[in-house]
Amino acid sequence: MQYRSPLAHAKFSLLGSSLHQALILGVALLAAPAFAAVRDAHVVDASAFVRVADGKKADGAKAAPVKAKAKGQGAKSAKAAKKGAKGDSQAAAAKKAQDTKPGPLADFGKEAVPGDVVHVANWVSYTRNNKKKSFVVIDKKAARMYVFDPQGKLKSHTPVLLGKAQGDDSAPGVGSKPLSKLTEAEKTTPAGRFQALPGRNTRGEDIIWIDYNAAVSMHRMRHVSAKERRAERMSTEDISDNRISNGCVNVPPRFYNAVLKPTVNRHGAFVYVLPETRTPQQQFGSFDVLAVAKAAPAAPAAPAKRG
Repeated sequence: MQYRSPLAHAKFSLLGSSLHQALILGVALLAAPAFAAVRDAHVVDASAFVRVADGKKADGAKAAPVKAKAKGQGAKSAKAAKKGAKGDSQAAAAKKAQDTKPGPLADFGKEAVPGDVVHVANWVSYTRNNKKKSFVVIDKKAARMYVFDPQGKLKSHTPVLLGKAQGDDSAPGVGSKPLSKLTEAEKTTPAGRFQALPGRNTRGEDIIWIDYNAAVSMHRMRHVSAKERRAERMSTEDISDNRISNGCVNVPPRFYNAVLKPTVNRHGAFVYVLPETRTPQQQFGSFDVLAVAKAAPAAPAAPAKRG
C-alpha cells in the first residue's frame, strides 16, 4: 500500500474541489440561455392570452362577434334606460294629477254641524290640505272638537275645555313661562293650522302637541282644583263655562283614549283651530268649495258603443 503524506492529500483535495466548482459554473452558464428563453416564452404566451381576452385572436385577427355582441347589449341597455325614464315620468305625472285633483267634500253623516266647521272641513278635504292625514277641527265658539279620517269622514265629536282668555294669538314668550306667572290675558288657545305631534309633558303623561313653542297641547281633562269644576263644566250645555284652561285643549279621557289618540297615532293629523276674532277665510285663506264644485264643468259622457 502506497503511503500519502497529509500535505499531499490536502493538495489533492484542494485541486479536486477547484475542478468541481469550475465544472458547476460551466454548466450553469450553458443552461442560463435556456432558462431565459423559457421565461420569455411564458411572457409571450401571457401577452397572447391578454390579446385574446381583449377580444382579438392570438394571431392578430379581429374577434368581430364579441364586439358586435357588446354593441348590441349597449343598445339594449340604453333602450331599457330610456323606457324606465319614460315610465318614471309618467308615474310622476299621474301622481301630480292625482294630488291636484279635488278631493271629496267632508262627510258629516247625519250630524248637525255649525257653518264654520262645515266650511273649513269641506275646504280641507276638497283641496287636500290635510296631505292624506286625518284632521281635527276645533270650534272655539262652540267649544267642540271634530275628528275626521283622511278621506274627510267625520269619526266623532266631543265638547272640550279651552283657554280662559278670548283671542286667537299666543303672547310672545308664553311657552317658556311657568304657569304661575301667566297673566289672565295670556291664557289663550291660539287659532291656526298645526301638525299634531304626540309627546309627553313634564309629568310623563302622553299628550298631543298643537303648538310646542307656545306649550299648547291636547290632553285628557285632569282634576286641577275643586273650585274650577272642570268635569262639571264639560258636562253642561252652557258653552260659556268651557273657557277655564291655561290655553290647552282639555278632552274627555274616554274620547281621548278611544278616538283622538288612536287616530293621530295611526294616520297622523293636522289640527285646525277656528278663530273667534276673525273669519276662517282670513285665518286659513279658505274659500267656499261648494260654490266651486257646483261651478265645475261636468265630465263628458262616454261615447255610446256601436252595435
